[in-house]
Amino acid sequence: MSTPQYDPRNRLLALLPEAEMARLLPDLERVPLPLGKSLSESGGVMQYVYFPLDAIVSLLCVMENGASTEIAVVGHEGIVGVSLFMGGETTPSRAIVQSAGEAYRLKGQRLKDEFYRGGAMQRLLLRYTQALLTQMAQTAVCNRHHSVDQQLCRWLLLSLDRLPGDTLVMTQELIANMLGVRREGVTESAGKLQRAGLISYQRGHITVLDRPGLEARVCECYAVVKGEYDRLLDRHSIL
Repeated sequence: MSTPQYDPRNRLLALLPEAEMARLLPDLERVPLPLGKSLSESGGVMQYVYFPLDAIVSLLCVMENGASTEIAVVGHEGIVGVSLFMGGETTPSRAIVQSAGEAYRLKGQRLKDEFYRGGAMQRLLLRYTQALLTQMAQTAVCNRHHSVDQQLCRWLLLSLDRLPGDTLVMTQELIANMLGVRREGVTESAGKLQRAGLISYQRGHITVLDRPGLEARVCECYAVVKGEYDRLLDRHSIL
């Protein structure tokens, strides 16, 4: 499914100089990303990369017994498929659509061709990869050292940053799978946030009512991740 009009909501594409964007634009295909769609599986070679517009994609580490934990989220600030241009081709993680929306899809070889030309695209993707690695590392630290309450606040804020509105469509069971904790722990933590008037939770829909209140409760991990994305994806430092 294609569109004749360019949608500038993806932050990486919006940061490209006009000449590089014009070269890439004819090969970008706008596609829907339905909830639960797998964009890559563990050990598989991706044929395409994705630049989300309003969808959120979870990167998950999956164990042999099927258990999984989210290691990062990708939204309109990024790209799904860094293993292609980093030279590894495959990755042990899965990429699953966490929140439905749309994305620009680009053939993997086309992105590699652009990456190896050098220029702004290469600098941009390398800096994005550093930001993504920061998110992964901070997620590991957070899961080990912080409470489920703090982890949930971090997850909500990171997701909210990547959505156009204040409502997430996500069951508590799925959130528990993302965080790698028991569902009862998420239920208890979500109940605390709801009683404090910070969120409203009804039938799989979580609406954030008081963002400053969430930010007051979250651990330092959220600010570290957000700060790195803002620093590394600053237009003046890339061009």
